[in-house]
Amino acid sequence: MTLQKKIIELLGVKPVIIPEIEINNCIDFLKKYLINHIYIKSLIVGISGGQDSTLTAKLCQITAERLRKEEKDITYQFIALRLPYGIQSDEKDCQDAINFIRPDQVFNINIKQSVLSSEKSLKKSGIIISDYVRGNEKARERMKVQYSVAAVKKGLVVGTGHAAENITGFFTKYGDSGTDINPIAKLNKRQVRSLLKKLNCPKHLYLKTPMADLEDEHPQQDDESILGVTYNIIDSYLEGKKIDCTSQKIIERLYLNTLHKRNLPVTP
Repeated sequence: MTLQKKIIELLGVKPVIIPEIEINNCIDFLKKYLINHIYIKSLIVGISGGQDSTLTAKLCQITAERLRKEEKDITYQFIALRLPYGIQSDEKDCQDAINFIRPDQVFNINIKQSVLSSEKSLKKSGIIISDYVRGNEKARERMKVQYSVAAVKKGLVVGTGHAAENITGFFTKYGDSGTDINPIAKLNKRQVRSLLKKLNCPKHLYLKTPMADLEDEHPQQDDESILGVTYNIIDSYLEGKKIDCTSQKIIERLYLNTLHKRNLPVTP
């Protein structure tokens, strides 16, 4: 078996999908989990204004609405968290996403002071972090906040990670990857866009250039320039298609170099 086939099998990406079916599969997956864990009453997603969180949050909102109706339990809810670091440059996209999702509740929690306080404490001990490390601090702070809200709201922290991020390791270990459940994990990037389009998401949101925007020194830097390969090529690789050798080497190198991010902690 080639490495490409092995990766596709492990990540579970389908070469072709029907968006409506995948939407219902994701919702049923979430519904079943909540029904089987009766103490969980809310789904929680951090809203960044990007495609992945917008899709995941919309699926969660639909799930909560269906559960309230089908289970006759009004306590089911979806909670959206806005977790900016200071003033977010694409805040309008975040608000447009929230208007599209129509969450049951929205909380706005600015993480900047918490991140700066942590950085200051490290500095007092002689640990000077780089801009890149600070970016990971932001991602972990956001996840910490989500779990605090989840503890109070009997909630489940829902991940926004998908296969195109997973294969490249383009996520923060114990940050945006540290979630309870990941409904869109088996989708690639173009499939994420196709589900958003099917859900009538505003066009400027589902066609938005993907960017993590974690580094202060490189604001609004797009994912593809960091990865060195386009999502379109990554998606084609995940769909089992033949791609150029240079891109294949980049993708497989990224996959092998980030294995530790996808594995549980090492034990004896």
